[in-house]
Amino acid sequence: MTQNSAQEPDAGAGRAAEDPEERLRLLESQVQTLAQALRALARGLEEIPSEDTRLETEAARGARLAHELLLAQGM
Repeated sequence: MTQNSAQEPDAGAGRAAEDPEERLRLLESQVQTLAQALRALARGLEEIPSEDTRLETEAARGARLAHELLLAQGM
């Protein structure tokens, strides 16, 4: 993790979520984003014999998509 791992997560526009329900919503959103990023990475690393694609190209595409998902959520 980064140096921010010990700090409280930001809620939206730089405010710390103080309400437990808001913190839970933020956490759920972050977990959902991480799951989407993980799916993008997994799809990029799949090797499907019936498809004529290069594994390196698909892996790079999956990595880019995962990175974009994380950046879009400020992660």
